[in-house]
Amino acid sequence: MPYWAYICLLILAIYVVISVLLFFLQDYFMFKPEKLPENFHFHYDNQEIEEYNVETRDGAVINGLRFKTQEPKGVVFYLKGNSKSIKGWGKFAVDFTRHGYDVVMVDYRGFGKSTGKRTQKAVKRDLQVIYNKIKENVSEKYIILYGRSLGSGFATKLASMNHPRMLILDAPYYSLSKVAKRYLPFMPLSVLIKFPMPTYKWLQYVQCPVHIIHGTDDKLIPFKTSVKLSKIQPKRTTLHSIIGGGHKNLNTFESYHKILEEIMTSRPKEVNLKGSSIDVQHDSKKANAKA
Repeated sequence: MPYWAYICLLILAIYVVISVLLFFLQDYFMFKPEKLPENFHFHYDNQEIEEYNVETRDGAVINGLRFKTQEPKGVVFYLKGNSKSIKGWGKFAVDFTRHGYDVVMVDYRGFGKSTGKRTQKAVKRDLQVIYNKIKENVSEKYIILYGRSLGSGFATKLASMNHPRMLILDAPYYSLSKVAKRYLPFMPLSVLIKFPMPTYKWLQYVQCPVHIIHGTDDKLIPFKTSVKLSKIQPKRTTLHSIIGGGHKNLNTFESYHKILEEIMTSRPKEVNLKGSSIDVQHDSKKANAKA
């Protein structure tokens, strides 16, 4: 066998090995769960909480918290990122309870006290079960879906299948396959990745107002991702930029809280465009030359 053939076989073997490792180890790289003992006690200063467990049809248990307010205006279903557990994420509930909204947070399978084998299909099904539980006590017109990073895809999928008041996406991705492609451009990710999470596809079917919040200096999921997402349903979507914001620090920016307050406390209004410049076209260079 020629020398070049040995080189080609070696490269092919390495490629196959990397593909196999990627397939079986991607959960380790994609998810950073924090496990909690069953007897762990949640506590947050100045917050009233209720813990619950929901058993799924395949025997898994989804653990969650409800942060309660007096005479709530509605419920924010907060879908968190890919790390830790709701023990830490719970501190962000104050950004919604202070505006008079209850907040529901859950741990995905394998996070916190939640159990069960984690697959994209299973997690989507779990979240729909929780959404249905919320609907038993709250009309959908009072439910807000908030998806943060990893949770933005799941929140978009839920919004596409239901009729919440609005969808808020915090540092969303176009799809997880696209994110992974940035780091592994030569791998067949369409075949290998278990959580493709095509947010852009699901967003096409969302019928409620969409607010996208993204930091301009996000190095993990670039701001241009949200620009692309905002163009899928431009009439329903408002893009909010946090100048200088990264991927994990938007809550440290005053502008983030100002934007969130505007979103939470205002209601969408029809804009009267009569008498505006909406139909005015700039003169072309050719027309200006004639003038």
